[in-house]
Amino acid sequence: MPVTIRATLALAMLLALPARAAEPSTATDLDPYAERFVRLVLAIGEHDTNMVDAYYGPAQWREDAKARKASLETLEKEARQLADELASLQTTNADAELRRRGLVEQLASVRTRVEVVRGVKFTFDEEARRIYGVQPPHHDDEFYRAIHRELDAALPGKGTLAERMRVHRDKLILSPRRLQAGLAAGLGVCRGATLAHTALPPGESFRLELVKNRPWGAYNWYQGGYQSLIQVNTSLPSRANGMAGLMCHEGYPGHHVLNTLLEQKLVKGRRWVEYTVYPLYSAMSLLAEGSADFGLELVFPGDTRQRWEKGYLYPHVGLDPALADVAARVRKLADDLAYSGIDAARAYLDGERSAEQTIAWLQEFTFATRDEARRSIAFFDTYRSYVVNYRLGEDLVKQHVDMVAGADADARWAAFVDLISSPPIISDLARGTSFDPANAAR
Repeated sequence: MPVTIRATLALAMLLALPARAAEPSTATDLDPYAERFVRLVLAIGEHDTNMVDAYYGPAQWREDAKARKASLETLEKEARQLADELASLQTTNADAELRRRGLVEQLASVRTRVEVVRGVKFTFDEEARRIYGVQPPHHDDEFYRAIHRELDAALPGKGTLAERMRVHRDKLILSPRRLQAGLAAGLGVCRGATLAHTALPPGESFRLELVKNRPWGAYNWYQGGYQSLIQVNTSLPSRANGMAGLMCHEGYPGHHVLNTLLEQKLVKGRRWVEYTVYPLYSAMSLLAEGSADFGLELVFPGDTRQRWEKGYLYPHVGLDPALADVAARVRKLADDLAYSGIDAARAYLDGERSAEQTIAWLQEFTFATRDEARRSIAFFDTYRSYVVNYRLGEDLVKQHVDMVAGADADARWAAFVDLISSPPIISDLARGTSFDPANAAR
């Protein structure tokens, strides 16, 4: 941002002096910096209602943020000053350095989000890089048409591929009563597998609510004290083949487990107060969404998901078990359609396609209903480049676990739990793998 400099005699005299390197300060106690960071995020949340995804620190700090009424311009300056102080700080041990780097990374994200709220225009890719620390992949329409050709050869029935996909997906839709049964079944298997590999603190749990008319399909609102509120949006169709993924993502070993372990290990274990606040528009979301999506692979390695759906879930919710075989084939072939959210959001937010053109594109290339595509537009409008955190974040987490643990199931769980319960530096996650987000392809 341009800075206005008022020429004063004192400033002129300072500028006339020989240049001198700043003396870095040293510290092991980062608590004052962490508190300033938390208070800063809470103050930004007074302008940006989606910024504070979770907070369970001192209630007085939230009240102070409300009473203060600081302007975005003031908060941007404070963020820059705090970042500069942390950048020049020399820590005296590895633990403090890890903590310092985490704060620096989160501040870079938060500063960019403040600029966005103030009206600064970034391209989709630049915003994603500055907030989430990644360069999103690009795929052209031919990438998706190649997937369509494979689906066309594999999906039974008559009519066009779009018509057959619609018939197939409609068969998997659950009524509200069966949705409850499906969610309970998904919870049971995801929680059971997680607890078999991960010790969670006593009393952890979540409450489930069904809601309507939200721009997302489901949401975990972490409450602190190892408790979550998970909401599922019933305005969108709920399909049987999504039950396990939903409960793994929002619950076990996804968002609920990540936040529970961060509270246990970092907030209560190390008293790192910065983790009492979760700024949604931050690099932390790449790990949060990526690990939540990847958790499904841990719970259901190999073909175990298909066998569980066919042998238990589908009969449990009153569907033909044979549908599980078709769903597994379609899922395997259509997996890379998940990149469509990034490509659709980029074209829409960068002005290359209108809302109507994006809706039509999503209907054609992802087989979304018009209502589903419209809700994707609402998501893009609300959360902008946040969509990169799902498939791209999952790729990064998978690459990390593959590299650290190989194929051993227990080792993969251990690597995953260590990743989500340790102080995360998201840039290290990207650099520590051979995965190049800019070249992601089928």
